[in-house]
Amino acid sequence: MSRLLQDTLLTSAQLYPNHTALVTTDVRMNYREVTDYSCRLAHVLRANGVNRGDRVAIFMDNTWQCAASIYGVLLAGGVFVIINVQTKQDKLAFILRDAGVRVLLSEPHLAREFAPVAKQLPMLRVLCTNKNQAMPRTGFENLDDLLTDMPSTPPPQLAISLDLAALIYTSGSTGEPKGVMHTHQSMLFALRSLVEYLLLDKNDKLLCVLPLAFDYGLYQLLMTIYTGATLVLERSFTYPAQVFNIMEAEGVTVFPGVPTIFTLLLNAHGRQPLIFQQVRRVTNTAASLPPSFNLLLKEIFPYADIYRMYGLTECKRVSYLPPKQIEQKPESVGIAIPGTEVMVLDSEGQPVKPGEVGTLYVRGSHVMLGYWNQPEKTAHMLKPGLLPGERLLCTHDLFTVDADGYLYFIGRTDDIIKSRGEKISPLEVETVLYGIPGVREAAVLGVPDPLLGQAVKAFVSVMDGSTLSDGKIKKLCGDKLETFMIPKYVTFLLELPKGANGKIDKKVLAAMITL
Repeated sequence: MSRLLQDTLLTSAQLYPNHTALVTTDVRMNYREVTDYSCRLAHVLRANGVNRGDRVAIFMDNTWQCAASIYGVLLAGGVFVIINVQTKQDKLAFILRDAGVRVLLSEPHLAREFAPVAKQLPMLRVLCTNKNQAMPRTGFENLDDLLTDMPSTPPPQLAISLDLAALIYTSGSTGEPKGVMHTHQSMLFALRSLVEYLLLDKNDKLLCVLPLAFDYGLYQLLMTIYTGATLVLERSFTYPAQVFNIMEAEGVTVFPGVPTIFTLLLNAHGRQPLIFQQVRRVTNTAASLPPSFNLLLKEIFPYADIYRMYGLTECKRVSYLPPKQIEQKPESVGIAIPGTEVMVLDSEGQPVKPGEVGTLYVRGSHVMLGYWNQPEKTAHMLKPGLLPGERLLCTHDLFTVDADGYLYFIGRTDDIIKSRGEKISPLEVETVLYGIPGVREAAVLGVPDPLLGQAVKAFVSVMDGSTLSDGKIKKLCGDKLETFMIPKYVTFLLELPKGANGKIDKKVLAAMITL
């Protein structure tokens, strides 16, 4: 049995060395080849000072190098930190400092963001995979050259299952990203549970158009390697027609998506009917899938089971709706994943009655260890459990439960915005808005959007004489924020409403929203 996350790759390589593991636009790799690269990278990292528990950041596009690098970091004994390639300098610098990253793995075309940050962190080693691109500057080493003479056998393994495997950074209500700590044990438990209820095996071909920096995308890779299956890895869903052709050519059997992707899929289906007969499982998480999508998805995937799911980075996955229940309970997000327990409790900590609203708590080995270097925020999420010393995950999300024990998501108790499957901190966007000359006040809310799930809406008041327009504000935000965080809507007000305490009253703003 696998005790460490990297053991899943070594086991699959031993059992299925010639089976295709990864398919990208330009490369097909079998398990032996992925393992060979990962082991060589592990030795490079060891040679660059990475020891047990050291953090290694991976700042790459959805490429085979990115996927294989995750296992290279683990084989070196390190903790991987995947960073979205849309991350701008300020947030990148925060994550690298906060995590105490020793080595950054990246690509030359991303030097615009990481090079200025690296100058501020003299102890950081930057290794770039070349891929026939010009190296950004001297001082950044060519990873491809370093790999050449390294052995293809794994270095000695020192970690145990309680050691950290990953720091997954997610936005928080404070505006600063939080590093969610997951151990080998928590991630392997989640993997086994997911594979069990999704009924995956080595004959499956999983599509991934989601960033590997997003835990939903990451787990498509981890489930693939765990089962010995094949991952068809795409950079994005920007060109749906291209993705559809690849799905047909590769015989994709598992289609994971978020509501944004499914909306684009259904729009394409409306223009020209689509049908993918080889797909056997369709999965959704990140935001609730509208029940009206169910029948249309059945037209596109006539032989597929459709899984509605709910989760959060702090425990990966909470619940799933068994496909046979999708007609009977189309709005439910289901029951606890195998081996775990969920509870909807009232303010006194007592279970709510069917139909009553309460807060969802999660119990299981998949719950995070906590937030990196943030004990107060950890205490906010992890509460005393049923047994002495045990901690439950408090989601701070509102749910109801029916008489059969099925969960129904009601809303969030915080103001985190979920757009395109990404978590967005309003405060992080507000901080950028306040940094724009001429902006006097700013507030950001999420508003319903049929394509994005939620869209970012900014309310702004400007100083006298300012010539700021909504287009200029969006452009300036784009210099500091990832694309999905840029406000879709900007409304100018003479003054933002205030409460009795002098703070901007977002409830008043929410009440006046008209798009």
